[in-house]
Amino acid sequence: MTRLADSVEAELDQDLARLRALRGDRGAFEALYRDFYPRLFEFVLRILGHPEDVEETINDTMLVVWKKAHEFRGESKVSTWIFGIAYKKALKRLKSNRRLAERELNIEAEQEDRRDPAETVSHRAAIERIRAAVARLPLAQRSIVHLAFFYGYTYPEIAAIVGCPVNTVKTRMFYARERLRPVLDLATDSETADERR
Repeated sequence: MTRLADSVEAELDQDLARLRALRGDRGAFEALYRDFYPRLFEFVLRILGHPEDVEETINDTMLVVWKKAHEFRGESKVSTWIFGIAYKKALKRLKSNRRLAERELNIEAEQEDRRDPAETVSHRAAIERIRAAVARLPLAQRSIVHLAFFYGYTYPEIAAIVGCPVNTVKTRMFYARERLRPVLDLATDSETADERR
């Protein structure tokens, strides 16, 4: 086995052991909660768009993890199981509160930018066009794009999280890419034109 495969296997074993240790062990639960909170926060925020609702959704998710840890069958990674619960809880919250469906995450990583101001404006405009295009995707496609590109989940893992067949994930990704292609092509053309100057 390769070093990466050994590392992934060790991580899976560790997560599974931690999940099994939850039975009545508050310390184990708190450690699991702390480890998953940042990833869950970003993921759920991308679906709901409102931090107050995200907190409640994560708490609801982790309550299910606490109560049902003994029911985990090990058919997927622990993180896939937890993200699947979070996804379903977030969708439930969306349905119960329609105002959340229109909101989108508006976080931009702050990085030091040493390009000239004209380039910076052009680059930021391209990023905003891409972000807006992703925000306009239907929720099912948008969620898959986020899980694949921001969290690095594979199609089978995404299928387990969102509760659909792998081929459905592939189809949704295909249509998402098709919808994003004009915006991505425009952004690429804009950057190429800036490089020529």
